[in-house]
Amino acid sequence: MPKNDNMLAILWMLNSGVKMTAKQISEKLEINIRTVYRYIDALGASGVPIISDTGHNGGYSLLNNFIRAPLLFDIEEKKALLHAAVFAKEAGYPLSEALGNATSKLKMYSNQEQEGVLSRHLAGFEVINRKGDPSIQPVLAELEQAVANEFSVEIDYRTRRDDQPKTRVIDPYGMVYWNNKWYIVAFCHLRNEIRSFRVERILQIKRTQNIFKRSEAFLAREFFLQNLLPDLVGKDGLIALIIEGSSEALDDLCLHWFLGHHLKERTSNQAIFLLEEKSIHTYVPNFLLSYGKSIQVIEPQSLKEKLVGVVSELMEYYQLY
Repeated sequence: MPKNDNMLAILWMLNSGVKMTAKQISEKLEINIRTVYRYIDALGASGVPIISDTGHNGGYSLLNNFIRAPLLFDIEEKKALLHAAVFAKEAGYPLSEALGNATSKLKMYSNQEQEGVLSRHLAGFEVINRKGDPSIQPVLAELEQAVANEFSVEIDYRTRRDDQPKTRVIDPYGMVYWNNKWYIVAFCHLRNEIRSFRVERILQIKRTQNIFKRSEAFLAREFFLQNLLPDLVGKDGLIALIIEGSSEALDDLCLHWFLGHHLKERTSNQAIFLLEEKSIHTYVPNFLLSYGKSIQVIEPQSLKEKLVGVVSELMEYYQLY
């Protein structure tokens, strides 16, 4: 570790309020004890009020409340940051290496008691997420830079319908992590509109010299959700989807990312959703099939007929193969 980092580490350790000996510091930082003495002298010469006590219970400490900077976190703040790092890493956070270095420093700049507390809380805290393709990490890192510095990028992007990727230039406005996938919300020069792109479908990415200016009022999250789950309040032609079933199955349906957005009423054995007719016939049958006989569609009749048709097609398909 560089000299400045070691000196800062010593400052953080002493600021924890626990008296530490030169030997303890040298062991924690894995440096020579004579180097510790030099760093202590250098800190003192720069004006840091380090108190040195000799004797059996001696050691170094800082004058009370010398540092009250936001970067010196208390134990609860450290615990919260380490837990958040677990979530971020599992989600495929693009700066995972830097995140690992930051969490290591948080642990390193803690006294022995704090280290024990943090270890206990981390040992019983796990996040399990579907593993993404590691090849998207460089793409995510490049997009993060493009969003922050407002420069356009050229991408080779392949949609689900295309056999071959299309090259297009986009202005990245914001990154969104939703439903175990990363998306980039960007202005597409090919389509001349703001769109969202699945990052895993970006096969190549290259910086351009073009600079754009994103509106300060624009929020990628709001754009993404509005396109995913449009507001249907006051819209004509909505149809009531009435489903009865077990409490557990209905609870799950009401928490579904799509159906839950359109929930109108819920009782102990029934849930009512208001949706557009196209959505009911296009998307809903696939949502409901996995619930089998734990639910029953009451209305509309057209959805019952659609479910029968989907199941019949599946039967024919598997009978052929």
